Amino acid sequence: MKVLVVGAGGREHALAYGLKNSPQLTELHVTPGNGGIETLANCWGLTDLDQILEKAQATGIELAFIGQEDYLVLGLADRFRELGILVVGPSAKAAQLEGSKAFAKEFKKKYNIPTAPHETFTDYKLALAHLNEIEPPFVIKASGLAAGKGVVIAENLLIATLAIDDMLQSGKFGSAGETIVVEEFMEGEEASYFIFTDGESYVSLPSLQDHKRIFELDRGPNTGGMGCYAPAPILTPAVEAQVIKEIVEPTLKGMEAEGHPYQGVLYIGLMIKDGYARVVEYNIRFGDPECQPLMMLFDGDLIELGKKLAQGKLNQFQPRWKPQAAACVVLAAQGYPGAYTKGHVIQGLEEVNQGSEIQVFHAGTKRDQNRYLTNGGRVLSVTALGDDLEAALKKAYQEAAKIHWPGRQMRRDIGLKGLKKGLPHGPKVGIVMGSASDLKVAEKATQLFNQFGIEYKLTIASAHRTPERARKFVEDCTLLGVEVFIALAGMAAHLPGVVASETGLPVIGVPIASGALVGQDALLAIVQMPPGIPVATVGIDRADNAAVLALQILSIKYPAFKAVHFEYRLQMEQAVIESSPN
Repeated sequence: MKVLVVGAGGREHALAYGLKNSPQLTELHVTPGNGGIETLANCWGLTDLDQILEKAQATGIELAFIGQEDYLVLGLADRFRELGILVVGPSAKAAQLEGSKAFAKEFKKKYNIPTAPHETFTDYKLALAHLNEIEPPFVIKASGLAAGKGVVIAENLLIATLAIDDMLQSGKFGSAGETIVVEEFMEGEEASYFIFTDGESYVSLPSLQDHKRIFELDRGPNTGGMGCYAPAPILTPAVEAQVIKEIVEPTLKGMEAEGHPYQGVLYIGLMIKDGYARVVEYNIRFGDPECQPLMMLFDGDLIELGKKLAQGKLNQFQPRWKPQAAACVVLAAQGYPGAYTKGHVIQGLEEVNQGSEIQVFHAGTKRDQNRYLTNGGRVLSVTALGDDLEAALKKAYQEAAKIHWPGRQMRRDIGLKGLKKGLPHGPKVGIVMGSASDLKVAEKATQLFNQFGIEYKLTIASAHRTPERARKFVEDCTLLGVEVFIALAGMAAHLPGVVASETGLPVIGVPIASGALVGQDALLAIVQMPPGIPVATVGIDRADNAAVLALQILSIKYPAFKAVHFEYRLQMEQAVIESSPN
């Protein structure tokens, strides 16, 4: 079968990769394509709709996948159908779900689909006046297509005012910003939910979580997406059931009632808080970079799926998915999502171990004989499969580290939220204090444990006055699953040794600044434990460092704690950067 993919990014490269695995494929064409896609398909380089249609007819294209949203909004799917070419993609009328955020918000309101309260504006002064009626942070959206960059989350009135000025006054987003939507900010955690639908039947795809902001720890302006992973544990079976009942089915029924049945791939961006999901936005096609993990996880014939969907027979096809996790890390140009330069030589691509579990998908590249040059903001996306999320992320980052060009940027925290969902339940740290006066120092540790999500048990027990109490605490904690102990003591500081003598688990001693030597004697006492009774120690009163060391120890066994620890290091790094006068 002769198949055409329409688009030029990493999403289209991933679709080409998926289609190449179909036994029904005879010819694969992509337009306009990019440097990486040229190795899989015949790239036409056409962007004009009339030229694409003329070439499709002349080539004998039988099935088209439209990956890029602007072509759908312009009605390319309708025109393919008029020519009798099977197509995966909604009509121009249905494409309003993404093409007009104003339409989408009114649609959700009409059909009681949960989302953020909003108002739509074309008048600059009315939009500014509305900001005084709601509380920050504000969400300002260009109603039209803006390549994923037309959304500003404004922390205060000044930033919101500047965003509205950019859209309605300065024309930063062209016609896309002539109408804007001002939403109330939705708190929670985002997830990406996709369905295949022929207008009546639908099937769900694995859930994902995208990372929109350019910088780590979700800072900086929005991008088209800096990485993602699947499946997303935030989307539990209970949440998915609510999404299907309150969002997916009302959306499809609503579009049918509007006279525009939706046929194609539908993306539903979700904000989830306290186990309840609301809609952030619709996209009328695969996401980028979400398509990359999905195509790696897809285990079947993509052409057969496309045919059945386009023919209105999706109920005759059930997609299969590999029982693995997938992770995608985007490599972007310096300056993106703002101004950036092109034409840098990409080095290290040949060193990547590409195969069934690792692929590099090209987005903004250009082929120059036997080398590739950067040709866009998001340049490449390294995608990997693994038995679990930790394994998939490890592979993706190992391979991404091999690829370089001047100014290359990538986020180092893709997938941390997913890994942190695996935090173990029950106490993992036991804290023993020599006296109640040590509680103030102990709180330096407990405050961090609360931040880290580490459960702990705490007691007061003296090495000399109540040694049996200390022994019993160690015994009880061990039965509860505690894996690290922290003992705080001053002066002679025998308590850490007593705890260590009762367990084979790691013990961290914290010397307390008490007595005439202000903790120096306690520090030396902990350091000089007898042979066979090892106790780690930290600085005087540094229970906070003891907490971090406990976290590191737990990270050896638990990927969730490894993610928590890495996030903490990123936070400390950012604090130093922000405090710099430069």
